[in-house]
Amino acid sequence: MFKDKILLITGGTGSFGNAVLRNFLNTDIKEIRIFSRDELKQDDMRKKYNNDKLKFYLGDVRDVNSLDDAIRGVDYIFHAAALKQVPSCEFYPMQAIQTNVVGTENVLNVAVKHKVKNIVVLSTDKAVYPINAMGISKAMMEKVAVAKSRNIDNSETIISCTRYGNVMASRGSVIPLFIKQIKSGQDITITDPNMTRFMMSLDDAVDLVMFAFKNAKNGDIFVQKAPACTVELLANTLKNMLGFPNHRINIIGTRHGEKLYETLLTREEMVHSVDMERYYRIPADNRDLNYGKFFEEGEVITEAHDYHSHNTKQLNKEELKEMLLNLTEIKQDLKEFGVMV
Repeated sequence: MFKDKILLITGGTGSFGNAVLRNFLNTDIKEIRIFSRDELKQDDMRKKYNNDKLKFYLGDVRDVNSLDDAIRGVDYIFHAAALKQVPSCEFYPMQAIQTNVVGTENVLNVAVKHKVKNIVVLSTDKAVYPINAMGISKAMMEKVAVAKSRNIDNSETIISCTRYGNVMASRGSVIPLFIKQIKSGQDITITDPNMTRFMMSLDDAVDLVMFAFKNAKNGDIFVQKAPACTVELLANTLKNMLGFPNHRINIIGTRHGEKLYETLLTREEMVHSVDMERYYRIPADNRDLNYGKFFEEGEVITEAHDYHSHNTKQLNKEELKEMLLNLTEIKQDLKEFGVMV
């Protein structure tokens, strides 16, 4: 499917972009383009991978001209560029809008213009029942993608979305923070010990994007079924694995825009979602602006339930430890601490 094709990854210097490179760079793909605004990380990647298939494009999703240069000739796009930090988006919500909403529309417009065959837009569980600026901007991003897909021929371009829970050990996530705090002798800071989060690996994230890429119709949103655990269990498991069972935990209280649990599907979405074993597919609502249809073609939602990190499978400490041990980043950290893997 990717033989002799050109793939572009927006925000490609992040954790997701690196995971894609590990999976695709040594295949028969023709070229992988990394589009981002971070010249230092691009240079680091260039030196790390040292591969002629890898091409770098410096630009910003807010800048249509830089996108035009990068997307020309591309077959497929994984759109991962985003502002993702909840606190910073709370203080600068218009920056989240400019990157996550307007930037996504720019990517899609340029991609359609250049007849890109398939575009997968990466979203987050924080887009569901959003209470913070980051989640609101991601929810609007999904709406932009679905709206754009309604006016496109499936035979020309397909636009779909994937929704993630917490990607374990990704840049900016809580696992690297806890490990850094243990290394430096600082207290592990927990906002609320009963807070739950979905757990999935970077490889799971790539698998979800690939599933969407292979199975999507225009406007589809795909969600991976994932287990969850409390933040307290995660912190204690990491402490024990690294050999610091008595390391102090400091409960600091909930930060700006944080939820007790995250939701991957609303009850309204669950009503018409398609269970595909490992994944849920949420087809686009393709009713038009004939508002009569909204009154005549309703759905019964009272029997449906949200799918969230409190009611999914809860990991015990051994199951969580097994998931953590499968992460390359955790294996490296264990070696640094002198722990035999």
